[in-house]
Amino acid sequence: MITVLLADDQDLVRLGLRALFDATDGFAVAAEAADGLAAVAQCRRMRPDVVLMDIRMPGIDGLEATRRIVADPALAATKVIVLTTFDHDEYVFTALRSGASGFLLKNTAPPALLDAVRTVHDGGALLAPSVTRTLIREFTGLAPRAVTPHPSLDRLTDREREIVALVAEGLSNAEIAERLVVSPATARTHVSRSMTKLGARDRAQLVVFAYQSGLA
Repeated sequence: MITVLLADDQDLVRLGLRALFDATDGFAVAAEAADGLAAVAQCRRMRPDVVLMDIRMPGIDGLEATRRIVADPALAATKVIVLTTFDHDEYVFTALRSGASGFLLKNTAPPALLDAVRTVHDGGALLAPSVTRTLIREFTGLAPRAVTPHPSLDRLTDREREIVALVAEGLSNAEIAERLVVSPATARTHVSRSMTKLGARDRAQLVVFAYQSGLA
């Protein structure tokens, strides 16, 4: 059973999400929160598997709430998915840096939303290649970045650096395998080793490290 916390200041949004999860086997809504502070408090009380976190909420916003949840050792098993309209929110990359395992558009189809929660719960990162490429375009259009190489960057082989850069481009393991003419299993192994060497908790953080280190 995957337990989910719904954090959104719109009652109708929470109602719709609750109806979806209540009607689907394998899910249970652990709690709801209408603001960031309540989201953090409910996480600490209920310790859900996954949080669906709106960005713009009263009190503290979803970004700060995500930072507090990720920083709490007692909530190490809790994953955060940020919900966004994207066209109006310029904070998606900041959400990933804050520790979110990914993000969803609020108009995501219900089956895709359920699959996304399962993916994050199973340890994956919610970074669909097409959405990642959109994120990258948005991010690179912002102010110039200051490159700060990851302290373990020199542990990566040349191939692993190449792999990390391709992950940051938004390529899936299958697409990386096709690009480099290797097997999907080989691509997956390289991604996994790169994450281990850089201490990335998931694929989302690997993208962040790639950008901060100047690999993308």
